Amino acid sequence: MKEFVEYIVKHLVDNPEEVKVSEVFGETTVVYELRVAQPDMGKIIGKNGRTAHAIRVLLSAVSRKGGKHATLEILE
Repeated sequence: MKEFVEYIVKHLVDNPEEVKVSEVFGETTVVYELRVAQPDMGKIIGKNGRTAHAIRVLLSAVSRKGGKHATLEILE
């Protein structure tokens, strides 16, 4: 799943080498923390948060197919 998030985000930003995804495991949920370069933050969030929402929907769909629950946090 971590690689899935990295793959999507690296194709959206201008500085793919700055993309960092870390996993935080809970009892029932995995939280993926995403960090990108400051100039790329707007591209990840998108207009009215639409791009971030789309990434979260994809992550949720893929994780539920595997029987887990995952969320995405975009950190500055």
